[in-house]
Amino acid sequence: MTNPYTGPHNSPYPAPPVPQPGGPAPRWARKRYVLPALGLALFIGIGMGASGGESTDDAKPASAAPRPTVTVTATTTATATPPAREPEPAPTVTATKTVKVTTTVTAQPAAGGGSDDGGSGGGGDVYYGNCSEVRAAGAAPIHRGEPGYASHLDRDNDGVACDT
Repeated sequence: MTNPYTGPHNSPYPAPPVPQPGGPAPRWARKRYVLPALGLALFIGIGMGASGGESTDDAKPASAAPRPTVTVTATTTATATPPAREPEPAPTVTATKTVKVTTTVTAQPAAGGGSDDGGSGGGGDVYYGNCSEVRAAGAAPIHRGEPGYASHLDRDNDGVACDT
């Protein structure tokens, strides 16, 4: 059995051109002869130029008479510039903030009575409205059971008021 994919008419590539015996040669064939001939001529020319640069005894020097030489001297003058001044620092501005601290003293609860601060168990002789007042008084942080502790000052209910 023969393979249907092989044969003279099943090739995906075109057949090469058949050279004509009396016709002109293709362009690539002419380049095969011309380029090596040009390369050979180039090397022969370089060889002749290199050998022609040698001096012979009958050649005369280009300049037989001595001539004066010209020397050019350049003079530059450098001037010193004063060093750059350092910028003066900006004046320091100090801002002062006055905080008014209000201390409210409340009466002790009666024995056996409830507490007004939410049952936190803190002392009742000092009261702070917010943490700014606690920090201004220098009492921050306040722990549960200490005077001034209140549940509204303890955000995370961990027993430490005004901790941050």
